[in-house]
Amino acid sequence: MSRIGTQPVKIPEKVSVVLEGNVIKVKGPLGELALNIPSEVLVTVEEGAIKVERKADKRRFKMMHGTIRSLLNNMIIGVTQGFTKELVLNGVGYRVALQGNKLVLNIGYKHPIEFEIPAELKVEVPSPTEIKIFGIDKQRVGLFASKIRALRPPEPYKGKGIRYKDEHVRRKVVKTLA
Repeated sequence: MSRIGTQPVKIPEKVSVVLEGNVIKVKGPLGELALNIPSEVLVTVEEGAIKVERKADKRRFKMMHGTIRSLLNNMIIGVTQGFTKELVLNGVGYRVALQGNKLVLNIGYKHPIEFEIPAELKVEVPSPTEIKIFGIDKQRVGLFASKIRALRPPEPYKGKGIRYKDEHVRRKVVKTLA
């Protein structure tokens, strides 16, 4: 039995949840999110909580049970608090700038890389080596941050590259001739 799936998702006072057919809509102070509910699970909205139940004890039904509950919980958190990812650029000459709706990265290539910012995300550049990404959808925030990080992941010898702020890069010792 899914331990996560059996727990009800509490609905805060400022959030409204509407279930229309197989689509659940969550609206809060920061915005609105919607999710298509698969046929393997039953979702019920009761007083102050959302309950997720599975229709059978098959493997796929069990997997979807906990997944849908986690997605609903992330939707509630997203419309009330939002999600933030922070990236740090390490390297000589590595810098970032915000130009309109584009993020311009100078990360060691011979040309600057321009990255289009999605409309549902807010991006701040507090310093030339830091990027803050904010949004209500956890998946979109994480995906955008991982795309930026993939442009120049941190390397283990000098630590140059783009990393998450809370990420620890394991450094390797440079081999020398003795």
